[in-house]
Amino acid sequence: MTEDEVDALIMALPGAEHGTAYGQPCWRVAGKFLTRLRAEDDSLALDVGSIERRDMLVEVDPEVFHITDHYRAYAYVLIRIKGVDPDWLKAELASRWRKVAPAKLRKAHPELAGAAAPS
Repeated sequence: MTEDEVDALIMALPGAEHGTAYGQPCWRVAGKFLTRLRAEDDSLALDVGSIERRDMLVEVDPEVFHITDHYRAYAYVLIRIKGVDPDWLKAELASRWRKVAPAKLRKAHPELAGAAAPS
């Protein structure tokens, strides 16, 4: 995927907005952090819910998923956007959206109330 494709995918989520975090582009939902793009390796930093799940993703597909020492203590995985499956990313972003979007926004968009993203 390209940065523009990733941006379009994220901005299609209700309440998504552009911002910055640590001097890098990020996306927020109703002011809450959703994900950010790391320019140094064209990777999205995304909370995947648990360190165990993050480690499994890195083990299964290290060409797409990786971490740095900075993220080792967090449930964030770094996702190389050029190699990620767009359907997986869309589902994962929707899952993260459900965790950060305010209740009123979630209630207004029941179409995003689906199951968690596949591993």
